[in-house]
Amino acid sequence: MDPQPSADALLKRLEWTVIRRLDGLLQGDYRTLWRGAGLDLADLREYQHHDDVRHIDWNVTARLQTPYVRQFTEDRELSAWFLCDLSASVDFGSDTVSKRSVAREFVAVLSRLLTRHGNRVGALLYGTAVDTVIPARGGRMHVLNLLQRMAQRPAESAPGATNLRDLLVAGQRIVKRRSTVFVVSDFISEPGWEVALARLAQRHEVTAVRLYDPLEMDIPDIGLMTMRDAETGEQIVVDTHDAGFRKRFAAAAERREAGLREGLARAGVDTLELATDDNLLDAILRFADLRKQRSRMATGGGVPAHLSPLKAAAS
Repeated sequence: MDPQPSADALLKRLEWTVIRRLDGLLQGDYRTLWRGAGLDLADLREYQHHDDVRHIDWNVTARLQTPYVRQFTEDRELSAWFLCDLSASVDFGSDTVSKRSVAREFVAVLSRLLTRHGNRVGALLYGTAVDTVIPARGGRMHVLNLLQRMAQRPAESAPGATNLRDLLVAGQRIVKRRSTVFVVSDFISEPGWEVALARLAQRHEVTAVRLYDPLEMDIPDIGLMTMRDAETGEQIVVDTHDAGFRKRFAAAAERREAGLREGLARAGVDTLELATDDNLLDAILRFADLRKQRSRMATGGGVPAHLSPLKAAAS
């Protein structure tokens, strides 16, 4: 599998190839990207057309029988948290890049963009449990420490079923102040994480960063191959010459994809999909464009008054 470069080498490479370009490309037009973090509750008012439904206060709405939304005041110091699933399945990669490496590069880019201008980032790392909490701080040295802590984690030697709910519940407990939260995972997990994700999104601006490898969607015709379930360790030998097997595999992958997208939609979060063969810069810009379009629709064509943490970091 792909070697893990040192934190300093990784960050220097990304600063030259990705971060500098994003600094310019995310100016102005992308001010709405990852909006809504760094805000404290200020007041309540009646719901109006085009308000973000995620800001509805359901307790007040139930008492008064009229929809009310929470209003927030902006705080100049912005915080972002990365909830990183580093369980056994993220070590998979069909070519030279693993899902774990993609996760580390994504965290490097976003955390450096944020901290370049005084904002803070923190992280929760999950293997078979949430065993590492990195408090939110600023500065390049903090980013290097975060990346080094991710790299030092060995691949899970004792496979076991991932329960993503544990990571999300820990995020609810640990991240007290309203923040931007990135849930970085392949979402290969025991069921039941959707409710915890929805609860996290009620308090924070949550983006699901979904990691995947193309081979998880479609198996090529390459003859006999050994397949291993990274979560359980179970191995089977399959004949990929068998067109029926490939068809059943693709159908199962489609069902899994549909279920995952439905779960993310029910939780009310946006999703950034990152493949192991994707270009990180292009993927972030595609997602930025999608969020810009949605923000314009939600505000009736206007632009929100507050700035996102990513825009604030890049300006």
